[in-house]
Amino acid sequence: MPDAGHLPQLPHVRLDGPESGTPLILGPSVGTSLTVWEPQLAALARVHRVLRWDLPGHGGTPAGLMPLDGTATVADLAALVLRAADAQGWERFSYAGVSIGGAVGLHLATHFPERVTALAVVCSSARFGDPATWRERAALVRAQGTEAMVSSRPGTWFAPAFASTPLGHALIEDLRATDPAGYAACCDALAAYDLRGALPTVAAPTLVVAGRDDPATPPAHAREIADAIPGSSLLEIAGAAHLAGVEKPETVTAALLAHFAPPPAHTDASRHAAGMRVRRAVLGPAHVDRAIGRTTPFTARFQDFITRYAWGEIWTDETLDRRIRSCVTLTALVAHGHEAELALHVRAALTNGLSRQEIGAVLLQTAVYCGVPAANSAFTVAQDVFDDLDRADYQIEPDDQVDLDDLDDQVYD
Repeated sequence: MPDAGHLPQLPHVRLDGPESGTPLILGPSVGTSLTVWEPQLAALARVHRVLRWDLPGHGGTPAGLMPLDGTATVADLAALVLRAADAQGWERFSYAGVSIGGAVGLHLATHFPERVTALAVVCSSARFGDPATWRERAALVRAQGTEAMVSSRPGTWFAPAFASTPLGHALIEDLRATDPAGYAACCDALAAYDLRGALPTVAAPTLVVAGRDDPATPPAHAREIADAIPGSSLLEIAGAAHLAGVEKPETVTAALLAHFAPPPAHTDASRHAAGMRVRRAVLGPAHVDRAIGRTTPFTARFQDFITRYAWGEIWTDETLDRRIRSCVTLTALVAHGHEAELALHVRAALTNGLSRQEIGAVLLQTAVYCGVPAANSAFTVAQDVFDDLDRADYQIEPDDQVDLDDLDDQVYD
């Protein structure tokens, strides 16, 4: 019998969701704990058996579970994940990771492809910049502790104002509580990490998510991953920095739910279910619930048709991503003068990752191809939507949709 002191050690993990759920592992970013996945947990745990894990020296995982002498690698972290999966009896699992957690996912998908059924890489990279920068950060934290990193995280992780929210505060406190040796070892691992050449070998269905305002792993890093992995999807989120899942939780959650959903069977029921998921993700649960609540026997068949066909077949088709579909939809609505639905889809376009400037560029192009009067009305509608958002002093979330309760003719969406 092996000495207990030499048994493979496991990272600290937390399990949520039904035991019969499909296995899904969630990896954190440097300086955070498994708390970083709290905004997505409830939704993902409805159908998945979710395992969240802490990096060495972070949360509940001892720093000594990876080398502390400057030789740590992302492969060491991937080995911890495989041990945790093995402890659950999981031969195969889906995986999503933020930053270094995403790097672990890419390592698993390239070195252990038989284990990974689907992959999501959130605000991550195939190479995190100059290795010397990470060596310098490791030396700084070893000398001064993680407090040396606290002042720079607002503005990097999320917008500075978000740091004063309960979740923002909790994440900053996670950083303060992180063992400097473990944090520095993770920096060593990032310094040695470069998977750019291996990306084309990733076979698992892959979703790549980027924060448009991420200074740590800018969207160009995500595009490099998505361009290299065959068949991958890319989602860029406007108004999000490095912890996009924290700052824009609804958008990231919706994307993950859609990506990790089992392939739909080609039946009317499955198309309706898939369409309802996308409809809620794009238009927001509140609006969809209102539309369903107004359904009458006279409109019921039309509502079913729209959910199955427009949302369950067209919007779920992966040939075009949601950003492109929003551009097409805005143009069509301008061309036909559907101003009520245009307001709804301006907000949906923000949810789908378009910036206000990009929406303006789409509307400007409609002036050429749909006519100046139509574009003039469209700009007025869009400006009213932006003004409403600014007055409320929050960024677009899917629940905050235009209230169409008083529009008797609004049955389409």
